[in-house]
Amino acid sequence: MEPHILAVDQGTGSTKALLVDAAGAVVARAAAPLSQTHPGPGLVEQDALALLDSVHATVTTCLRAAGPCTVTGVALSTQRESVVLWDAVTGLPVAPLVSWQDQRGGERAARLAAAGAGEEIRRRTGLPLDPMFSALKMAALLDEHDPTRTSSRAGRLRLGTVDAFLLHTLTGNGVTEIGNASRTQLLSLSTGDWDDDLLRLFDIPRAALSRVVPSTGPFGRIGNLLPPASGTPVLAVMGDSHAALFAHAGRREGIVKATYGTGSSVMTVAGSPSPAGSLCTTIAWSTPDGTTFAHEANIRSAGRTITWMAELLDTTPQTLIDLAERSSAGGITLVPAFGGLGAPWWDAGAVPVLTGFDLGTGRGSLARAALESVAFQVRDVLAELPGLHEVVADGGLTRSDALMQLQADVADITVARARHHELSAAGAAHLAGIGAGLWTAAELEERADSDRQAFTPAWDEPHRQAAVAGWHRSLAAARTLGSG
Repeated sequence: MEPHILAVDQGTGSTKALLVDAAGAVVARAAAPLSQTHPGPGLVEQDALALLDSVHATVTTCLRAAGPCTVTGVALSTQRESVVLWDAVTGLPVAPLVSWQDQRGGERAARLAAAGAGEEIRRRTGLPLDPMFSALKMAALLDEHDPTRTSSRAGRLRLGTVDAFLLHTLTGNGVTEIGNASRTQLLSLSTGDWDDDLLRLFDIPRAALSRVVPSTGPFGRIGNLLPPASGTPVLAVMGDSHAALFAHAGRREGIVKATYGTGSSVMTVAGSPSPAGSLCTTIAWSTPDGTTFAHEANIRSAGRTITWMAELLDTTPQTLIDLAERSSAGGITLVPAFGGLGAPWWDAGAVPVLTGFDLGTGRGSLARAALESVAFQVRDVLAELPGLHEVVADGGLTRSDALMQLQADVADITVARARHHELSAAGAAHLAGIGAGLWTAAELEERADSDRQAFTPAWDEPHRQAAVAGWHRSLAAARTLGSG
């Protein structure tokens, strides 16, 4: 039988599974939605068991839809900074997953910043001291469930990002992929391993963490999924944003990938781990050919702004987008600083602001303002990137032609949209397929270049400058109100 790669993309809002044949075509797919809970101000959680169940469900549905087939390897792409605490023996979570959006580490972050630790943390990890990253969430989970660190030091409690949790439960191996590990703020970019000084600073026992391995493993074999996946080796694991960059053939410098998901990740490869202004430096992937670094900007609320607005207006996200596409904002600006602002501002104190509305404001203007907030945030990040040649876009929100055109207009650059939206799963599958000998990197680059739709800028310069200035006035208000 023809060989296939089974790719599982475990994201914030859903889990997807793709079965990819030797020609790179998707022959079957499945998806399962995931929900979030908000048990208190700034707290965002998910059910870790429901997450695991969604992986099993999507794989089962996907493989049954495909019929008899040979699965040569499994690939995983995962949400990144989210944290799971689980029992080392049973593999079962002992607490809800703490989402990357969660802000419970804010007080500890403030204490560390006041003690002057922020600069050294960024120098070692490439990441600003911010509650988005895993270390602060890990410390908070241990403070609640293992305050003396007795169980975690003994290795009875395990702690890690979603890839580590899935690999432990699916293969039995205690490993984590280096790109995901680099998002924890506990990994040294210079050594590619956990940093003992950072572990002490955040009070995280090394024994609670999984061993760091490259993006190509070794990860072990799947032990408990539907045949023919059981017994199959895991050939590649990547963070979801990293996998999307790989799928765009983003190994070439000057290509900037923008993923429009729950949040937004704007990423480009870097020649070295050296800092780049307000951007994060991270490990994109590591293969037998070496380690690839990337510069990235993280925007906290993109698709989540749309779902929030849809919930507020008692409609669906797609209906809201449809309404936004045929409406004008009418001078309304929304700054979605839910839990503060990410890149390029990194202002944890900023608050959400809606300006320009009055008694005549309707649903259409609110919907449009929500959509525009996504494009303006990405525009501010793109303005920080030197040597920008091309923007390539992926993620669920890129289905909106209006958003893609708006992005080109406000950023004054051509935006090339991927013709399919499952780039994270595809990127992980691509890396696995290289390892399995199904295709080469050069062949993948040719496919990526031919599989895009371009949106070119249409606004004149005065229109663009006025729109950006209005956005920045509202942004300043969000930051000023937060500081007060």
